[in-house]
Amino acid sequence: MAKAKRKAQQQPQELTPLERLGLRVSSMINTPKAQLERQVTIHRLATDPDDTWDEVMELLAETDGLEMAFSDDGSVTLKWERQTDDDAPADDREFEMVDGGEAQF
Repeated sequence: MAKAKRKAQQQPQELTPLERLGLRVSSMINTPKAQLERQVTIHRLATDPDDTWDEVMELLAETDGLEMAFSDDGSVTLKWERQTDDDAPADDREFEMVDGGEAQF
């Protein structure tokens, strides 16, 4: 009986449709090509439930700096701009100015 319990605990839980679609979109966005071009086109699969697709589209639409272009074939192209220094997280390091006004690292 202990073995049966252990087997049940070791089996991975199945992903929800929302988690599965979110992972697929995330992996597409994170490809080197998409990062270089700062755009990616995502396609809806026949296995994506309507409500799940709509929820992910809503989440993407709420993302600052992300442009969405919907195509007639149902695909969606996501575009984003390169993060500027103003958008980047603050750097807490302090720099001391030395001769010639250059920062010493």
